[in-house]
Amino acid sequence: MATAIGGDWPTLLDVQKRLDPDGATPDIVEMLQQTNDMLLDAPWYEGNLPLGHQVTQRTGLPTVYYRRMNQGVPTSKSTTANIIVQASMLEAMSKIDARMVELNGSGWMMTEEAAFAEAMNQQLAESVWYGSSVTTPEEFTGLAVQYSSLSAVNGRNILDAGGAGSDNTSIWLITWGPRQSYMIYPKGAKGGLDYEDLGRQLATDDAGNEFMAMRGHWKMRPGFCVANWQANVRIANIDVSNLTGETSAADVLKLMTAAVHKVPKAVQGGGRMAFYMNSTVLTMLDIQAQNKANVYLTIGQEEGQAKVSFRGIPIRQSDQLLETEARVT
Repeated sequence: MATAIGGDWPTLLDVQKRLDPDGATPDIVEMLQQTNDMLLDAPWYEGNLPLGHQVTQRTGLPTVYYRRMNQGVPTSKSTTANIIVQASMLEAMSKIDARMVELNGSGWMMTEEAAFAEAMNQQLAESVWYGSSVTTPEEFTGLAVQYSSLSAVNGRNILDAGGAGSDNTSIWLITWGPRQSYMIYPKGAKGGLDYEDLGRQLATDDAGNEFMAMRGHWKMRPGFCVANWQANVRIANIDVSNLTGETSAADVLKLMTAAVHKVPKAVQGGGRMAFYMNSTVLTMLDIQAQNKANVYLTIGQEEGQAKVSFRGIPIRQSDQLLETEARVT
């Protein structure tokens, strides 16, 4: 059983556990590392507001008329609506005793920095799927909240896979692009993950006593914008317990086919589509790809790794997609 290294900052015990017997900095086996391909696919754009982004959506078309000779027609116009997307402040602070860094060099410090970067990426991926500014005001709103009701206007882009319990998961078909879905950062801010080395500073221990520490500040200003809800489809209510048998895979493939046809061709223009699912669902589909009868599910090679696609759309993995989703109704 693994023993967690506790505390809010690295201790001497942390250093000892991260050094080889000869005192060198080892390669750490990242047991907590996840695959969240969505973060590699999503485009980032600078918002047009200091705290986020405003997008204008067409909500209605003008009225057009047939007319007779010598007869006029009424004037008309289209209608639009403005939607404000909130950007959040995702941050972390690191604190390492300066003497420990002096003794063990910058290589040891980099092992801790890698963990912070992974933690930030995992939290960002979780927020894209499940973030809610209603329950957590400081967080931006993710996809599961935006596509959460079959009776909503965008409910036509939610497909029900039939799961009735609380052990459900979802497959997402996302269209990335400037008129579809994308990540944003506030106007004038820096996009992506930003690390600031604060250098040597006074720090305090749990008892309030001071010591010199190397401080670091990790920050990101992310938001998520669905410019057109027709660009995305959620296949919800996939009962995880049924995925162990291949008999349930056919239904999922049919739902994926239906999902592709839910996105209008005009909406796809200029965008890049991808399916996202967790490793449990991906494993089942990978097995099905070996069945030659599934002509739309194929395995190819990309950078030396097997890549699964469906109807030419890449299937990507996101370990932050839960298997404990409540039923979407």
